[in-house]
Amino acid sequence: MFSSLQRNILRECCGAPKGALRAKGAKVDRKVFDKLRPVKIVTKSLERLIDRGDLVGYGVRTPKKWFIKEVKATRQGLKDWVKFMASRQKRLPL
Repeated sequence: MFSSLQRNILRECCGAPKGALRAKGAKVDRKVFDKLRPVKIVTKSLERLIDRGDLVGYGVRTPKKWFIKEVKATRQGLKDWVKFMASRQKRLPL
């Protein structure tokens, strides 16, 4: 469903490591993600999440290129993240 980089991006945008959701409308600066991987790879993952509808990107759009400065999780992104986290929980064999 999500690549490891996309999971890290959604974790930053949607929730803290303990699972608490971020405040509504909280934007995350792109510099946080650039520490994870090379810029070109991060940009491609951000664009794919935006195309999927999980994130909204804020930045500058030129005719040939998109410069993303900040991102914010959408309602659909929050739902997908919660669904993904719920599917990862271990179930007790009862």
